Amino acid sequence: MMNFVFPARAVSIPHVVASVLIGISAATLAADQAADTVTAVGPASAAKLASVESVDRHAAELNGMADQIWGFAEIALREHRSSKLLADYAQKQGFRVERNVAGMPTAFIASYGSGRPIIAVLGEYDALPGLSQKVASEASPLVDGAPGHGCGHNLFGAASMGAALAIKEQIAAGRISGTVRYYGTPAEEDIGGKSYMAREGLFDDLDAVLTWHPDYQTRADTASTTAMVDLAIEFHGKAAHAARDPWNARSAVDAVELFTHGVNLMREHIEPSSRMHYTIVDGGDVPNVVPEYGKVWLWLRDPRRAEVDALLARVRKLAEGAAAMTETSSTVTVQTGSWEVLNNAAGARLLDANLHWLWPIEYTAEEQTFARAIQRSAGVPEVGMDPDIQRLEGQEPESGSTDVGDVSWIVPTLTFTVATAPKDVPWHAWPVVASSGTSIGHKGLVVAAKTLAATAIDLYEQPAALQAVRDNFEARKGDVVYRAYVPAGPPPLPES
Repeated sequence: MMNFVFPARAVSIPHVVASVLIGISAATLAADQAADTVTAVGPASAAKLASVESVDRHAAELNGMADQIWGFAEIALREHRSSKLLADYAQKQGFRVERNVAGMPTAFIASYGSGRPIIAVLGEYDALPGLSQKVASEASPLVDGAPGHGCGHNLFGAASMGAALAIKEQIAAGRISGTVRYYGTPAEEDIGGKSYMAREGLFDDLDAVLTWHPDYQTRADTASTTAMVDLAIEFHGKAAHAARDPWNARSAVDAVELFTHGVNLMREHIEPSSRMHYTIVDGGDVPNVVPEYGKVWLWLRDPRRAEVDALLARVRKLAEGAAAMTETSSTVTVQTGSWEVLNNAAGARLLDANLHWLWPIEYTAEEQTFARAIQRSAGVPEVGMDPDIQRLEGQEPESGSTDVGDVSWIVPTLTFTVATAPKDVPWHAWPVVASSGTSIGHKGLVVAAKTLAATAIDLYEQPAALQAVRDNFEARKGDVVYRAYVPAGPPPLPES
């Protein structure tokens, strides 16, 4: 694997003015337009240039950590080595580190500085089950059935740490004042660790949050994600011998079948933007026993959280109806869930300006050949890495969900993506695992760290810019009060 150092460029950042159209109210659109007048970015300050240089200086260490986390490939709430690697690194760099936060042994917060503003950077590091993959241009697992970083979180956690360190160094040097925090957030691919951290109030005192995500395109985000709720639907009946006395049984699997049939009939009568997907977790053990227990695992999604809540109410009725028809009982348990991301137009403009300042990523012929070979194996056009920064206008909403959404309704949250995998390859799949362990991923990591650091410096140094971000947040949020979907009690930790 090759390491890469992106050269800093001491140039002024242009002010990018864009009309961001994302289906918001007239009052909120007015707030977005007003933000144009106060979010201009001037010449790069000494602190900003030094933060970019810091990422260059630590690039080999950051890429090395990303590669180690890629090799660990630890799934949700089992990221013990990945979390320790990042937390130990932060501690060695002078951060105050609080571990085992919100009841999760792999969650931590690293802090430096004092006073306001308090600006945070989010980091993730969990892998996905069953995606083990070599650094190769065709599907080839390292270990059959083992996990792999099919979402690039090995890059995510390391880049964010590099940004937090770059900011810390500017505070230590006296160039800026305030506090920086790195949030090590586990289990994004499962229970949503940020949701539990949000429930515990760990984001409540922040002035702003910056975060990014690996992708096959680069952009400051102006389109949102989908809200999601994760449900367990259980049916309890009465077992009996399927041949000798089935009339004495009440089949939980009959209830499961009626419930899933109801879900599938319901698909015709939901909004086109809504999604419902399920799997039958338990459907009995053997054919000659009428099952007394059945379980369905169901996810509900929509870009509007209110619509997810409406779907949940309808699904509860389906479960009750299926139980009534089979003389069984039902329970519907909300296991976890996440809100849609509340984008910040003023923040997106700052991110976009800094992405343009730091662009482009320059790929070698070897890297582009590798990218095209992956695309060929994945059955998508062989165009290599996407060299462009996407426009702020007209972005398509993201169909996936993320626990970043929960954070974004508590504190202004600035989000963006950086290309770390070839254009249009399937996500949560082997091409992303392969790319995330190469110099292609490293280059995206370095630019992401610089963009996070540079944008944070803008917010520390320019009170008007930070206020514009806050005003935009307040206008979009309105009187909504955040409440976590996650149930009461501690996070569901895996058995050791």
